[in-house]
Amino acid sequence: MAGPECPAIVVFKEEKMSDQEFLQTPAGQWLLLSLLPRFGIPLRERILGSVDTLTDILPLNAATLRAMGLGGDAVEAIVAWQAGDLSQGVIARALDIYRQCRERGIGVLGQGQAPYPECLRHIHNAPLVLYTLGNVELLQRDQLGVVGSRNATRAGLDHARQFSAELSRRGLLITSGLALGIDGAAHAGALDSGYPTLAVVGCGLDRLYPAQHRKLAHRIIGNGLIVSEYPPGTQARAAYFPQRNRIISGLARGVLVVEASLRSGSLITARTALEQGREVFAIPGSVHSPVARGCHQLIRQGARLVETADDVMEELGTWWSMQAQPAEPEATENSSDLSFLDSREIAVFEALGYDPQSTDALSLATGLPADQLLQSLLILELEGLAHACPGGYQRTGRDLVHCSA
Repeated sequence: MAGPECPAIVVFKEEKMSDQEFLQTPAGQWLLLSLLPRFGIPLRERILGSVDTLTDILPLNAATLRAMGLGGDAVEAIVAWQAGDLSQGVIARALDIYRQCRERGIGVLGQGQAPYPECLRHIHNAPLVLYTLGNVELLQRDQLGVVGSRNATRAGLDHARQFSAELSRRGLLITSGLALGIDGAAHAGALDSGYPTLAVVGCGLDRLYPAQHRKLAHRIIGNGLIVSEYPPGTQARAAYFPQRNRIISGLARGVLVVEASLRSGSLITARTALEQGREVFAIPGSVHSPVARGCHQLIRQGARLVETADDVMEELGTWWSMQAQPAEPEATENSSDLSFLDSREIAVFEALGYDPQSTDALSLATGLPADQLLQSLLILELEGLAHACPGGYQRTGRDLVHCSA
């Protein structure tokens, strides 16, 4: 993914900035801190008891740094930074990352810089640096994380698209993880409705994963933002995805779980959200569906059961409801007019549910013979209102209502 194809708002804009000049910028300082050996959470928290921000340690002398608990390798890197020694190992690594970012149009945003979000800065193990592709100003928007199963059902994908579109219209920025299934549907739902979206990935921004979402990633960069805490060249690894999840929830005011099995990574995101003091929402599903059991478990544990976008907005508070007024005339949530259908198709649609129903059951409920029933089901499928599934037919997530003329 080359820079010219994917323009980005970058933190450092001077194309002719020298390596030495970059190291003195806030972005360069935070990048250096992110690469220091053995500079983990306990040490950082201890240091923040003595200084206002971590970059305050960079001018300190070696003796003071050692007294604060920094190891020899970290002290050596900071002393080299002070002396302008570009050959020292950590400094050389920082400059290599900077050059790769500059070549690819990737921004480097340090924890102490605007527009790094305050809500993310205060989570446990907040990333010292975010690498960005797209509009970084979106980081300041009110966000809702939307996550779920990679092996989503058709109904789950429909829910992800529709909720993301409607909540985007209400003023929320949809944030997800660019994964297959629910994540991709959530991003597409916002984009297809003309709204930006934000993706958090567990790899370098030049190694976007999965490959099937490369086109979607380009769309997000054109009308949204992709962020990562991993520098260019970092391949996706399983261990990086739980780390990515804490950023999704950390950026957001709440997390909506659309579908999730009991072993889904989405439950990790939900648990992290709770630990961070965020709201957790879950859409219930069929009791027969394995990808609904995680949502049902969350609801039993206190997550807000969600049926409409209003449920999300209500829980997030009246301030959001006041700030995010609908841009269209009032309408029933996820609803429209069924009058374009004949009475036979309306009867079949109203007989369908969100659990699979056999053609025998539908024929009994509607009184239609099999040939007419199948014709009506085909019309509903073509209109995107129903689909075939194991066990028969069911509605999609597009819940329409019949409005009389």
